[in-house]
Amino acid sequence: MEKEDLKIVNRGLEDEMELSGYRLCRWKLVLVGLGGLCTGGFLFLLLYWMPEWCVKATCTRSAVRDADVALLQSTDEFKRWFRAKVRIMLAPGKDPYDNLASQTVSHRANDHAHNPSDSKRYFTLHSTKYFWNESIQNFEVLKGLEDLSMTCSSVHSKHSAGLNKNQQEYRRFFFGLNEIDVKVPSLFKLLIKEVLNPFYIFQLFSVILWCTDAYYYYAMAIVIMSVISIGTSLYTIKKQYVMLHDMVAAHSTVRVTVCRGENETEEALSTDLVPGDVIVIPSNGIIMPCDAVLICGTCIVNESMLTGESVPVTKTDLPNPQQDIKGEDGDAIYSTEEHKRHTLFCGTNIIQTRYYTGEMVKAVVVRTGFSTAKGQLIRSILYPKPTDFKLYRDAYLFLLCLVAVASIVFVYSLEPVKEIIVKSLDIITITVPPALPAAMTAGIVYAQRRLRKVGIFSISPQRINICGQLNLVCFDKTGTLTEDGLDMWGIQRVEDGRFHHSEEKADDKSLVTTKFVSCMAACHSLTKIEGQLSGDPLDLKMFEATGWILVEATEEETAHHDRIELTYVKPPNQLLPPSVTSPEQDMELSELYELSASYMIGIVRQFSFSSALQRMSVVVRQIGERRMDAYLKGAPEVVASLCKKETVPDDFAEVLEDYTKQGFRVIALAHRRLESKLTFHKVQSINRDQIEKNMDFLGLIIMQNKLKTETPGVLEDLRRANIRTVMVTGDNMLTAISVARDCGMIQPQDRVIIADALPPKDGQAAKIDWHYADQPSKQLNKPTKLEVSEQYHFAMSGKSFAVIIEHFQDLLQKLVLHGTVFARMAPDQKTQLVETLESVDYFVGMCGDGANDCGALKRAHAGISLSELEASVASPFTSTTPNITCVPNLIREGRAALITSFCVFKFMALYSIIQCLSVALLYSIGSNLGDFQFLFIDIAIILVIVFTMSLNSAWKELVAQRPPSGLVSGPLLFSVLTQIIICLGFQIMAFLLIQKLDWYSKSLVVLQHLNSVHIVLTLINLNFRIKNDVNTTVFFVSSFQYLIVAIVFSKGKPFRQPSYKNWPFVLSALILIGFLFFIMFFPVAEIDDFLEVCLFLIITHGGIDQFGTKCLTWLCCRQKKVPKARYMHLAQELSVDPDWPPKPKSTTEAKPAPHPDDYSYQIEAIS
Repeated sequence: MEKEDLKIVNRGLEDEMELSGYRLCRWKLVLVGLGGLCTGGFLFLLLYWMPEWCVKATCTRSAVRDADVALLQSTDEFKRWFRAKVRIMLAPGKDPYDNLASQTVSHRANDHAHNPSDSKRYFTLHSTKYFWNESIQNFEVLKGLEDLSMTCSSVHSKHSAGLNKNQQEYRRFFFGLNEIDVKVPSLFKLLIKEVLNPFYIFQLFSVILWCTDAYYYYAMAIVIMSVISIGTSLYTIKKQYVMLHDMVAAHSTVRVTVCRGENETEEALSTDLVPGDVIVIPSNGIIMPCDAVLICGTCIVNESMLTGESVPVTKTDLPNPQQDIKGEDGDAIYSTEEHKRHTLFCGTNIIQTRYYTGEMVKAVVVRTGFSTAKGQLIRSILYPKPTDFKLYRDAYLFLLCLVAVASIVFVYSLEPVKEIIVKSLDIITITVPPALPAAMTAGIVYAQRRLRKVGIFSISPQRINICGQLNLVCFDKTGTLTEDGLDMWGIQRVEDGRFHHSEEKADDKSLVTTKFVSCMAACHSLTKIEGQLSGDPLDLKMFEATGWILVEATEEETAHHDRIELTYVKPPNQLLPPSVTSPEQDMELSELYELSASYMIGIVRQFSFSSALQRMSVVVRQIGERRMDAYLKGAPEVVASLCKKETVPDDFAEVLEDYTKQGFRVIALAHRRLESKLTFHKVQSINRDQIEKNMDFLGLIIMQNKLKTETPGVLEDLRRANIRTVMVTGDNMLTAISVARDCGMIQPQDRVIIADALPPKDGQAAKIDWHYADQPSKQLNKPTKLEVSEQYHFAMSGKSFAVIIEHFQDLLQKLVLHGTVFARMAPDQKTQLVETLESVDYFVGMCGDGANDCGALKRAHAGISLSELEASVASPFTSTTPNITCVPNLIREGRAALITSFCVFKFMALYSIIQCLSVALLYSIGSNLGDFQFLFIDIAIILVIVFTMSLNSAWKELVAQRPPSGLVSGPLLFSVLTQIIICLGFQIMAFLLIQKLDWYSKSLVVLQHLNSVHIVLTLINLNFRIKNDVNTTVFFVSSFQYLIVAIVFSKGKPFRQPSYKNWPFVLSALILIGFLFFIMFFPVAEIDDFLEVCLFLIITHGGIDQFGTKCLTWLCCRQKKVPKARYMHLAQELSVDPDWPPKPKSTTEAKPAPHPDDYSYQIEAIS
């Protein structure tokens, strides 16, 4: 494939693909048709399974712009191929954002219907349309208004009026109907797709082969099993489609009010909406049918469907920088991710709205259909990424090896070529057992059922096996390791640039009129829903600590006032000064009572909390005042940087450090008196950067964030199991370090090295300053180099992490190897951290509350969301238990499921080999196993054993030993090979021994050298070919071998409960063994000599399997083991590096290399 013909679509996104163009070729189509007929349709099947071969076999390469067929390959590790037919759409224009206000769509469509320049080429893949763009010479996805890269001000100026009918119809040509259409396939379509699965085609081939060999009963049994399997699969798939369809369709079509021009509105169906429409959000709420950005008003939204976070969120209108103070800039490009606090997402529930006098709550439609947040979620469910796990890759490789070995055996066991071909095909059907797919998933299904009982739900069951490999878990702090709610510990106010003594309560009468308490009471995003205060738990605690009351204006009040604020806060009357106590206070108190009997403060504008900015602010107006005030709260370092220097106490850093070292959560407050020229309407469109500057520092709120009682115990269990734990939080670094020590993530004797990275500034290179946290004074005079036995941990902030990623790529992997605390991390940085950890071959788990952790939860190998919902879409796993006990539970069940998969696969592999050996020995004398013997082995023994041996539950505790990740490992292969040799030895021994007995009939051996067809047919009719001494011997020996191998391979500790506790398995095995002894002794007394062999066989199997594995492990351990994982390599390198870890008070500078994007570094000690 020539690189210059390749196009990249979805560049930089998760579903990035390489695209090449092809045109249909008639002579190739004819050849493929003939080939399909000659091969009995097998060629058609092969091309159906292999899209790449299909396209290349029927088409010729062409330029992408002229292609009839698009061939796409994903650029991820799976390299999947997709084929799509390129279609042509006749549209009245080429650009969906053209202005067609003056012409009707139908008129333009008639004028240009035959003009090829107005035809638009496109193809559809995974419910997404890709249109040809002439300017970039590539196919692209039309997502919505974001394609225009519009600024926030242009959203207000160009898109706030809405579209007329013609414009809406024109855009619908490109964007289609606004619906997430989950089509439920008919049973016939599902049946055809299921039957054409390679496994069932193989089954069909096997059945035909067995029928030609007169195994009618066995073939019929396999057909019945396959029909049951297909029926069960169809029922499950159909049920999933119907559930998904019902979930989407429940709220997909609603009636909405659409703005047409300045003052016109009309009712329309939500399916008619297109990007650019302006809709009115009703006051009683609505389930959003699209993604839209608020341009007027405020909404209270429940986004639990998307984030798993049940706390309602306040969405405010998009700022309009154009109406801001002149000369200031700050007009950003609108993005749903950057401006999510102003964006209403599809599928979320608008609980209630608030609006200004005479204005409706309006929103501009940004994305529709599958382009919306909900649409992308549904797409990820409909078209999931395959799970890449070493076990599955090794399983296919192992099967191919079994087939190859079986074929070789038969080449040497038979002479005529025809016989070799027929019997080789027969042995291939024996080697791939009919029950293999079901057997491999049994352990996962049972594990999923057990997880559901402990409140852990999964939308991706295949990941349960991967959970068994986890060796590092990242935890969010607040709400995950610590309690969700914070308790108020106290406040420390600042006046005249100095700290007061800390005070325990904020609802004291002497503080009621202070700016500090006013800030606590007003700076939040709380709202009343059905009379109850609702919102962020932190805001709720702060507000309750003031004792104030929140009052929301009614619609009637709004209608009577010109500049009414939407929400008021006021102190209760009992907190106000009771009376005038002295002449000096006369004027002050009388003025207070003149302003308002209840000292009401109206909230004019909210700038919602942003985890990226780490702050929130409000603009308020006290009743009776003309000028407005701004209040700010947030991370102390951020708030202090936005305040006037003279208002921040000199000992601010020391006081903050003192609190954070004790593990307190500290929030800083600030205030600013706004200019009188800022009117009510100007404030509604002002940029927050203009408000949040030159503030007066008010002081600190100290919150106590208690550890959950389960946290230390769980982290200790993980530590003992050699599973690393990492804290990723948005909180202060020193607080995070303190909590990490309290919960046992960092042991008391371990050292913490803080990496403080600074970006390039004033011509100086980027650098990292290293200093040790919590260095005891008694160690100050000791050498600063860490002792070999001491453990060390790195801690860094989000800002440092960003600098390190950009300028210190070489150091990044070394830092994450011992990085334990990552503080002040933005949501996208959490995702980057998970990716970095995975890049050094860690199997990463992530546990969070689902709100700011969505990206990291999805990116990790196993993301666990602590949510009340049974299935949060934020992560593959959801725990309804609100603590981290779910993590060891999930890892234990993952390990049990993984070991079960190994046990089952080893058993199925041995079952295939044992049967292969049995049939090979019998073929050598012209015999074979009988029809009902095959049935008894496959159904009575194999099926029963496989589905009961998978029932072992997980071991009660985590151990330091980890299960292997793949089938190709020394001990495991040694175990399988020794079993094969033992089984082969005993079968040959039995086979030869029976033939040496005096009463053995040699007629069958003689007959194999005769070529008389009549004699052979006569023998078959007499059933002598099956009913003979060798057959009976081999059948009984192999039957006992299946059961013995099942017992030997059914491992218990340290990952599963012992097999004797699995009573269905024990009962099944005992019944089968008893039954075999019964049918062996009762009808055939001559086989007594084999009893010793069977008993000896049990001892040998068990002993060899355990002893051989230990021997091989001991031999391997004698040699110096080379670690496979990247993080192990790094650990070995760093253990002999004399300059690592960095010394305290040293600096690492980035030295620019010859290539501008490549940086090296050098550590310099600074005295």
